[in-house]
Amino acid sequence: MQRRHLFELEDLPWFPPVVRDLATDYLHFIETWVDLHRAIAPLLAEAMRATGTRHIVDLCSGGAGPIPALLAELQSEGVAATATLTDLFPNVPAMARASEGSNGRITFARESVDARTVPEQLKGFRTLFNAFHHFRPDAAIEVLRDAARARQPIAVFEVSQRTPRHLVAMTLLTPILVLASTPFMRPLRWKRLLFTYPLPLVPLTCWWDGMVSQLRAYTPEELEALGAAADPRGMWRAGQVPLGEMPGTVTYLLGYPPANS
Repeated sequence: MQRRHLFELEDLPWFPPVVRDLATDYLHFIETWVDLHRAIAPLLAEAMRATGTRHIVDLCSGGAGPIPALLAELQSEGVAATATLTDLFPNVPAMARASEGSNGRITFARESVDARTVPEQLKGFRTLFNAFHHFRPDAAIEVLRDAARARQPIAVFEVSQRTPRHLVAMTLLTPILVLASTPFMRPLRWKRLLFTYPLPLVPLTCWWDGMVSQLRAYTPEELEALGAAADPRGMWRAGQVPLGEMPGTVTYLLGYPPANS
């Protein structure tokens, strides 16, 4: 399928923050439920050992994504890592909950952080989980180039795939999953119930953005080309790994600064 960069509701600056936060809460829940952290932990642990990095700077974190579970999984891989959560539209309540339950291993930035121009003081292994498709090719190159310019390694992980099968599955399943999973999400606030059932803005947001995510997704070959365009001297590796016991795969891109940098 040809890549189509349609709009996602969560990307729009005017989109109601309460609905955006509730939608990113759902993404955090579902990424943990499908064990995304288990699928990618061996790859990330290998990359962190290779680069001597033990701190993660997570970009486009949303509702904290898989980071809390990922840190525990990295520990089982022999990598004691810490993380800082950041986002252009930070879901501060969700980030604060992740931080409070982490025994000091997770911090977060309250201010807006653009993945294309990460503040110099945020040093560490940059990660993007199910977020890289938000960037058009020129902006995606800027994200990778900023990491290369700062001499920081970067990893991109995406469950979305640009295939008819994934598009149909996302179209049919997402509203059902949002409605079914909401009672199990914590904290179970009245706003979550209101905007999921009587006023189904969260299911509609996740449904539309989920479909668009499949159309925006990059293939491994496209990811490697973006990396090469961002920094021809860098080391770029892309591929796919199985999504654990769940059907599907995770597409990834790993980027390291040149060894002599």
